Amino acid sequence: MRLADKVRKIGTGPLSDALGKSGAMDHDMQCRSANPRMAGPAFTVRVHTADILMVAKGLSLCPKDHVLVIDGQGERNTALWGGLTTMAAGKKGLAGIVIDGAIRDLADIRKSRVPVFARAVAPNAGGAEYKGETNVPVSCAGVVVAPGDWVVGDDDGVVVVPAARLEAAIETAGRILVAEREIARQIRAGRDMGEILRCDEVIAAKQKGTFLPQLRALEK
Repeated sequence: MRLADKVRKIGTGPLSDALGKSGAMDHDMQCRSANPRMAGPAFTVRVHTADILMVAKGLSLCPKDHVLVIDGQGERNTALWGGLTTMAAGKKGLAGIVIDGAIRDLADIRKSRVPVFARAVAPNAGGAEYKGETNVPVSCAGVVVAPGDWVVGDDDGVVVVPAARLEAAIETAGRILVAEREIARQIRAGRDMGEILRCDEVIAAKQKGTFLPQLRALEK
């Protein structure tokens, strides 16, 4: 199985859990196209607010099977992406698009199998005046994305896995999925959820523990 297929199959939830319940972009980063399943290394673009000059350049430079991550400064009222750029991304074989900003041509994008994630939809188009940057660390919807980090998307949103942590995250997420399948099996067999997760045992242990961090200074 290709690495991208493996990561895409795992999905955002288990990967976020494997990262210590982190890595997720803001909740409004949602898929606007027909296919939310996305995984690939990041190629990044930083643009000036409401300016699209570097978007087409970034699209040209982004390698096949990569996710184009556009740091649009979170501007939600000016579209940085549309139907034609989505078509071009599909022709290039990009793994997906993630935009910290807005898109337009939603009717066309909804039909596309190219994963397109954005924070908003707006009809206004951006200007084309200012030179931005490509293939540099960016901030996107609350998460720092470095070139080569893995960007994963599905119906729940987008998670970023630092390249150096990808192997460990895949291994941990795999064990989480095995555990969840076992939990599902026991639920189907009629077991109580609280019993499966040993909630009473965990709560009792919490009640015996120290709740105020400063009291730890008195512990021997």
